[in-house]
Amino acid sequence: MGGGGLLKTNSIGFLSAVICEKILKWIFLVVAVLAGLVGTASAQDDRLAVVETSHGKIVIEFFSDDAPNHVENFVGLAESGFYDGTLFHRIIPEFMIQGGDPNTKSGDPSTWGTGGPDENVDAEFNTIKHSRGIISMARSNSPDSAGSQFFVVHADSNFLDGQYTVFGRIVTDESFETLDSIAGSDTTAGDAPVDPESARITSVTITDRSNVPDLLDLPEPERLQDASTPETPEPDPIFESAELGVSLTAPPGWTFPPVFDQPGAPNVAMIDPNLGPIPTIALSVQEHQQTFDEVVSERDALLEGFKDTGFEILSRERGTLKGLPTYTVVIEGPFVINGAQLMVKTQEVTVHSSEKNYILAYANNAPAYEDHLPLFTGVLESLEVEGQTDDSSDPGSDGSGGCLIATATFGSELAPQVQQLRELRDNTVLSTHSGSAFLGAFNQLYYSFSPTIADLEREHPVFREAVKVAITPMLATLSMLNHAGIDSEAEMMTYGAGVILLNIGMYVAAPAAVIYKARKVIVSQGNRRS
Repeated sequence: MGGGGLLKTNSIGFLSAVICEKILKWIFLVVAVLAGLVGTASAQDDRLAVVETSHGKIVIEFFSDDAPNHVENFVGLAESGFYDGTLFHRIIPEFMIQGGDPNTKSGDPSTWGTGGPDENVDAEFNTIKHSRGIISMARSNSPDSAGSQFFVVHADSNFLDGQYTVFGRIVTDESFETLDSIAGSDTTAGDAPVDPESARITSVTITDRSNVPDLLDLPEPERLQDASTPETPEPDPIFESAELGVSLTAPPGWTFPPVFDQPGAPNVAMIDPNLGPIPTIALSVQEHQQTFDEVVSERDALLEGFKDTGFEILSRERGTLKGLPTYTVVIEGPFVINGAQLMVKTQEVTVHSSEKNYILAYANNAPAYEDHLPLFTGVLESLEVEGQTDDSSDPGSDGSGGCLIATATFGSELAPQVQQLRELRDNTVLSTHSGSAFLGAFNQLYYSFSPTIADLEREHPVFREAVKVAITPMLATLSMLNHAGIDSEAEMMTYGAGVILLNIGMYVAAPAAVIYKARKVIVSQGNRRS
């Protein structure tokens, strides 16, 4: 929530149009990131509360999705002037500061902590943790007794989690400095300020986020993980369009926000509403009358012009996806938005059919690019477009997104090698009867477990790296076929049998020999001891 206010819909819509014009409409994905997507990227409450105190300001943003009634209660009291002149009457350093009691305006100190408005708010306990800077609602023993008193967490206090309603957090450096200053005040034995005026709340004003400078770019608040009540996973969101001739599956939890109808904007975009407008995955469909080579040449020409904008071309690669040629480009460069500079890294994959180009792209802040790349790989593998072949023998283009080899090597240094092996398979292995028969049997076994492994790879990057390491020797042996002149069934069977035996030696015989030798050593040492 803290960072979503950086990108504003109106200014971004204009900026995206300028980018489209100046950069020849090439990088449509960044247009998607900087276009109307952000208007619905998150359910952020753009209202902020500015609490003026004798120590400085405390600026609060609200969690309206988690505690809507508490937020409206606080906003209503603030706008009525209810909090003006109250104290932070309970101050416990390394725990919290508590305020909002009307009795502290002029009442007997013995009554501080007992006052409130005429109506209470029912509990809205949620999963947000009581971390430093969190705003939560005070209450009595009854869960539904919250009124006006609130507290600001000075140091992580997770023992409160799930028992008090969190409804906001502080969002500026000055706010944290003010919190520390108030928490450092001299207090009585009852935790009240020795000098009440030093803990006075002068006023609480509700204003728009755009009116407050120097907001921190905070991540989503930490949340509890309740393993005792597992949620039923929602089905993955699917986009299908007969008009565009395409379907794809978005990552779990991602949504399809509306996209502005303007030149250069994608046909569909995907975002994680919890993360905001970036990372983004987007699809653009373009009709054409070009050969694949012409498409590549056009892309390359646009890339050369794109360098003038400060972007660096990191890689370009030809490939195939389910029988259709692809062209993958990765670029990285800066965007300055509302005075803030983002370093954006983008991967664009153009899938070429006889009538349309399907351009799927992924953009993210460069430091977080690798974190969500497996999700983009999953979307790419789910892509179904007109003109694709039912190539069930392609371990790199399984429509279910279940190819463990493609998932493990996508975007890595092994990707070109995998592509070479696909071309070898299509042009050499499948041209022989024995090769086709072998691949048919291999795929039947391979795809019995591959989707499960591929899903684990996308969910766990460390596991993905482990699989990549494990399959590297196999890919190396298969690449030997690139250097063999296979022109007949006999040669295919000879070289194929040699590769199979070599892999059996590496993955079965060698480990078995090591285990056998280790067992003999252990038994021998045991005999000597006895």
